[in-house]
Amino acid sequence: MSARALVIGLGNPERGDDAVGLHVARRVATLGLPDVAVEAAGGDTLALLDRWAGVGRVVLVDAAAPIALPGRIHRLDPLAGPLPRDLALGSTHAFGLAEAVELARTLLLLPRRMTIYAIEAACFDPGAALSPAVAAAVVPAAGRIAAELAEGQGDA
Repeated sequence: MSARALVIGLGNPERGDDAVGLHVARRVATLGLPDVAVEAAGGDTLALLDRWAGVGRVVLVDAAAPIALPGRIHRLDPLAGPLPRDLALGSTHAFGLAEAVELARTLLLLPRRMTIYAIEAACFDPGAALSPAVAAAVVPAAGRIAAELAEGQGDA
């Protein structure tokens, strides 16, 4: 990977709000950010460790369990410590994003800089579309990611 930064949208496009990370990543890709690669990732969260290998700056975008306000955007710094359990950044599989990040931390495989944008979801029903509140968070989340990456243009 030769880009200075990698944005990875996570989710299942067939599970309602679980697809929000994919939608945000698509939006970021349309912004034409210099030296930023954008990828989509499905259910194999362990593959993330290979995807971000050698990349100095990684931004992950995923759906989070509803806490109080669907569509609310949380910015997390996994390098500061374990991810909060109340956001339940899990997956429909047994091994979710939080577990992948903690495994990478244990194996000393976390990128030098990493940010997670977790968007509170409302509906994970099979075949459902994004709920209106979560769909409304796509553009602001992409904007926040773009602004953050622009601020760090000197990242190596």
